Amino acid sequence: MDIRKVDLNLLVLFDEMSRLQSVNRAAEAMGLSQSATSGALARLREMLGDPLFVRTGSGMLPTPKAQRLAPTVRRLVETIQTEVLHAPVFDPATARRQFTVLTPDIGEVAFLPAVLRRLQSEAPGIRLRAMSKSRDEAAQALERGEADLAIGFFPDLQRAGYFQQALFVSSYTCITHADTELASPRLSLKQYLAARHVVVRPDGREHLLDQHLENKGWQRQVTLELSHFLSLLELLPDSGLIATVPDDIATVLGHHIRLRELTLPFRPPELRIQQYWHGRMHTDPANRWLRGLIYAVNRRDKGGKMR
Repeated sequence: MDIRKVDLNLLVLFDEMSRLQSVNRAAEAMGLSQSATSGALARLREMLGDPLFVRTGSGMLPTPKAQRLAPTVRRLVETIQTEVLHAPVFDPATARRQFTVLTPDIGEVAFLPAVLRRLQSEAPGIRLRAMSKSRDEAAQALERGEADLAIGFFPDLQRAGYFQQALFVSSYTCITHADTELASPRLSLKQYLAARHVVVRPDGREHLLDQHLENKGWQRQVTLELSHFLSLLELLPDSGLIATVPDDIATVLGHHIRLRELTLPFRPPELRIQQYWHGRMHTDPANRWLRGLIYAVNRRDKGGKMR
């Protein structure tokens, strides 16, 4: 028999008849009329080439063939109900698995600490893996399921097939070490461009400030170029350099070294920090839970305060 011609509803009827041994009660359980159920039973008998259920004084009793098939049909019906039709359940309190999050080093220090604190109390079996990827690699990693989420500034992920959720809007802060000698913390444009800059350009990432300055026709004097923001912890002191970095990086660095904030002579561009995921994972319960957790602990209002 060609399985493509099998009506799965007939297997559900078989299961109900095996359990209830009554056409009337099987019809009621399936929400069908008695005549429709009788017609379906006739098709079932024809399909399997056996009477299957025979009327007796004790009800519609199964034939030997029906008795042999009953356990198999029960397993099939249960499998379809529990593994195909019912949405899987994700319980973070008992789950043991790893999530991979794409974010630059700024994200590792700015976004993940609050997430980790929640995991320790609510989902102790969950492990996090943070990775940094270029723009093209980030899209491919999400598409292939190698990463669950991307968090940060990923303008190339604003495309068909990807979902996004805003966390907050940030900007840039100009900083130097507190011991750096300056005539004034308020820089003119001429002073800003002539100063000795350390610039952080993570490999393969969008450099929004560079684009902004280039569009204005302004060129900084770059003394040192780095790939990682956290390198500034060792390189800013005693260097006399200034750095224009995202607000969150300035905050994190200020927890470890003494900084002086300098007033920029222009309005810097905004950084829209969002989380992104591929459409394949949109309805996945585990991914939905992780997105909800990250949103809850990192969402900020327009004033930059955590909600």
